[in-house]
Amino acid sequence: MELQPDIDPQETQEWLDALDSVIASAGGERAHFLLEKLIEKARRSGAYLPYSARTAYINTIPTGKEERSPGNNAIEHRIRSYVRWNAMAMVLRANKKNNVGGHIASFASAATLYDVGYNHFWHAPSETHGGDLVYTQGHSSPGTYAYAFLFGELSQEQMDSFRQETGGNGLSSYPHPWLMPTFWQFPTVSMGLGPLMAIYQARFMKYLGSRGLVNTEERKIWAFMGDGEMDEPESLGAISLASRENLDNLIFVVNCNLQRLDGPVRGNGKIIQELEGAFRGAGWNVIKVIWGSYWDPLLAKDTKGLLQKRMMECVDGQYQNFKSRDGAYVREHFFGKYPELLEMVANMSDDDIWRLNRGGHDPYKVYAAYAAAVKHTGQPTVILAKTIKGYGMGEAGEAQNITHQQKKMGTTSLKAFRDRFGLDIPDDKIDEVPYLTFAKDSPENVYMQERRKMLGGAFHRRKTKAQALQVPPLATFESLLKASADGHESSTTMAYVRILNILVKDKQIGKHIVPIVADESRTFGMEGMFRQLGIWSSVGQLYTPQDADQLMYYKEDKHGQILQEGICEAGAMSSWIAAATSYSTHGIQMIPFFIFYSMFGFQRIGDLAWAAGDMRCRGFLMGGTAGRTTLNGEGLQHEDGHSHIVASTIPNCVSYDPAFAYELAVIIQDGLRRMYQEQEDIYYYITVMNENYSHPEMPAGAEKNILHGMYLFKSGSKRSKSPRVQLLGAGTILREVIAAAEILNQEYNINADIWSVTSFNELRREALDVMRWNMLHPTQPAKQSHVENCLKGREGPVVAATDYMKIYADQIREFVPGRYCVLGTDGFGRSDTREKLRHFFEVDRFYITIAALKALSEEGEVSNQQVAEAIQKYGIDPEKPNPAIS
Repeated sequence: MELQPDIDPQETQEWLDALDSVIASAGGERAHFLLEKLIEKARRSGAYLPYSARTAYINTIPTGKEERSPGNNAIEHRIRSYVRWNAMAMVLRANKKNNVGGHIASFASAATLYDVGYNHFWHAPSETHGGDLVYTQGHSSPGTYAYAFLFGELSQEQMDSFRQETGGNGLSSYPHPWLMPTFWQFPTVSMGLGPLMAIYQARFMKYLGSRGLVNTEERKIWAFMGDGEMDEPESLGAISLASRENLDNLIFVVNCNLQRLDGPVRGNGKIIQELEGAFRGAGWNVIKVIWGSYWDPLLAKDTKGLLQKRMMECVDGQYQNFKSRDGAYVREHFFGKYPELLEMVANMSDDDIWRLNRGGHDPYKVYAAYAAAVKHTGQPTVILAKTIKGYGMGEAGEAQNITHQQKKMGTTSLKAFRDRFGLDIPDDKIDEVPYLTFAKDSPENVYMQERRKMLGGAFHRRKTKAQALQVPPLATFESLLKASADGHESSTTMAYVRILNILVKDKQIGKHIVPIVADESRTFGMEGMFRQLGIWSSVGQLYTPQDADQLMYYKEDKHGQILQEGICEAGAMSSWIAAATSYSTHGIQMIPFFIFYSMFGFQRIGDLAWAAGDMRCRGFLMGGTAGRTTLNGEGLQHEDGHSHIVASTIPNCVSYDPAFAYELAVIIQDGLRRMYQEQEDIYYYITVMNENYSHPEMPAGAEKNILHGMYLFKSGSKRSKSPRVQLLGAGTILREVIAAAEILNQEYNINADIWSVTSFNELRREALDVMRWNMLHPTQPAKQSHVENCLKGREGPVVAATDYMKIYADQIREFVPGRYCVLGTDGFGRSDTREKLRHFFEVDRFYITIAALKALSEEGEVSNQQVAEAIQKYGIDPEKPNPAIS
C-alpha cells in the first residue's frame, strides 16, 4: 500500500528520533514491542492499518549483528572455485563425448549456499550427532558431485560417466536414490516435492523424538529450492503446517537467482518480497540475504534512505538485466536515476560498481544467515538468498534468459571463467576442460578433511539397511484365516483394521507401526484406535474433546502413534514417505500404513508415489473404498477404476486387490517379512473395500499362490460331458464370479472353475520376467509363468472380471492359453446401488454368465441362440450405450 504524503515532516522526525533513542538504549526487541503495542492500540481505536508482512528490500540481519565465520575464507574461496569449475567441467565433458545434457547455471548461482553448509553446518551421522538431512535442489546435482569428487567420495571415472548410467557406474542426472542408493537421500527434481517432503520429514522427526524412538536433538532438515520452483503449489502448500507445528528443526534455503527456466521469475515484481510476505504471513522466521558485503559502505552512507528506495523501485527484470551487462550500464541505469546516488558512487570505477555483489554469493552473509537459522527456536526458518543465475559463466550465459539450457561453453568463456576464479589452467589445456584436484597434503585438502571431520565425516553416505525386525508369523492372524463365524458379514476394510490392531499390540513390532490417515478415520472404522493409540500432536491436547464422554473419543497426545493429517493426501503421503524411509534417514525401521480413498490416492499423489519408488520406501499404502462399484453412493470423482493400473507403472510397488480377509492377512504378513525382515526396497499398494459380506476359510495350501497373484478358489463340477469354463475374479467382483459359476452350473449345466486373482499386476510382471528369461536362454528348457501353470491343461475359455478398467485384467492376455474374455469398469463412475452399478458397467453375475456363454459358443460348445435367450432372460439391453464412452 502506498503511503500518503507527509503532511508534518517535523512530527515525523520526532517519532523517528524517539525510535532511534529506544533502539540505542534498549535494543531492537524493545522497539519491536513498542511498535506492536502502538499498532494494537491504533487498531483498537478504530484506525485502519493494513497488514504487511514485507520489510525493506535489504538484508534482514544488520551488518553489526552478523555472526562471523570461524573459517579461512581464502581457502574456502579456492575450494569453492575448484568445485565450480569441476561442476561445469563434468557437464561439458559429458556433452562433448555423448551430448547427454546437464545443467550448469543453477549450481553456478548456488555454489556459495552449498559450500558454507558443507564447511560449517551439515553434520553427518556420528556417535555424537544423528546427522542433518539435506534436500538438494535437483538442478544443482553437478555441484554436489563436484564437491564429492574433490573430497574423495567419487572418482574421475564416475565423474566422466555423468548421465551415462546403463553401464552401471554412471552418475544420475539428478538426485535419485534408486540409481545411487549409497549416495543420494532424496529425489527432488520433480519440483515442489522437495519442499513438501522436507516439511513432513521435519515433522516426522519431531514425532520420533516425542515417542522416544530416536534422539532427534540438534538435527536439522535443510531444503534447497529455486525461486521459480516456489510457483509449484506443493512448494508453499504446507508452510502453515510447519509454523503451526513449530518446526524449528527445518530450514528452507530459496536460491533467488530471479530466473526460472525461460526467463524472469517475477520480471515485473520482486520474488524475494513476495516470498517474504508468504512465509512471514504463515508464521516463519524469514532471513533475507540480498546484498553482499561490498554494498555495506554504500548502505552506511544512505542516511536519507534514497539508495534503499532505489533498491525497492527496481523490479527483478531490471536486476536480471543489470547483471547481464556491465558496471557502466549499472551506473547509468541504476544509480543514474537520482543525482545523489550518482554522487555516492562518483569515486567508484565501473569495475568497482560491477563488483557490488549479491548476498547469496557472499560467504560472510550466508554464514551469518545460516548461523542465525540454526539457533532460532520456535519457528521454521526460510533464507531468501539473492544470486545470479549462471554466475561466472560470463557471455556464455550469466543472467541471460538462455542460461538454464546452456550446456556448452567456448574457449573464450572458459578462459574468462578461469581468470575470474583464479584457476591454474594453462591456455593449451583449457579446451580439455580438465578436472582440478588438490594434493593430499595441500592446505585446501587438509582444510576440507578437517572441516568435515568436525562435522562427522563424509556427508554423502546413505544407509541402506537398519536392524531387521522380527515379523509375527501368519498364525498370529489365525482369526482372519477362518470362515466368518455364523455367517457374520464384514468388509476387507474392517479386516485391515483388525490386522492393524493385532500388529500394534505385537511386542516386537508394535511400537514401529505408524497408522496414517488423511481424514475420515471413522469412514475406515479406525476410530477405536483414537483412545488406544492417540493421535500425535506436538502440544498434546489443549481442549476437552466434544466426545470425551464416549468410549472412542478423539484423543490427541504428545506420545500418540497415529498421524491424522487432515484433508491433505499429499501431506499424508509425505508423512508416509518420511516413515517409509526412516531406516535410511534415522536408522530405525518404521512400518507406515496409510489408508486413503483409493481414487484420491494414486490419482492425486501419483508423483509422490513415483518419488517413493525412487526413494526406496518400505511400507503399506491401503486404497480404501476401492473399486468403481463398491463405493456406491459417491459417484464420478470418488469411484476408482484405475489405481491398480497407475500402481503398475512403479517398478517396485507391489500391488494386490484381495477379496477375502485371509488373502489380506497373507499379503500383509508376507509384505512385513519382505520389507522389514529381508529389507527389500519395495512397498505395497493394497486395495480394501467397504462392502460387507461373509468371508470363507482359506483353502489349504493357498498361501503361496495368493502371493503369486492367482489361486484356484473352487473347482467346478466333474461332469465329463458338460462344457467347462475358467472364471477369474478379483476383489469384490470375485463374489459376482462365484454367483455366475452357480448360474452356469445350475441353469446351463456348465462346469465353472473359479480362480481368485489377487494381483493381475504381479501376474504380468512374473510372466514378463519368465518370457525374458526364455528369450535369453534359447538352448535351455523353457520356463512357464504362473498364469500358464495355473491354466495349463484346464478346459474351456477364460473369462475375467474386475472392478477396474478392462486393461487391468487384459494385461495378462498374452500368457493365457486359449480364448480370453475380459470384463471391467471402463468409463466415469456413477451414483447408485452396487447392484445397479455392476449391471451398468457390465461386470455383474449376469454379464459374466453371458460372457462365458458367448465364449463357449465361439468354441462350438453352446449355440448362439442360447446366448441370445440368456441376454433376454437377464433383462440385458443389447442397444444400451457403452458405459466406457457414455
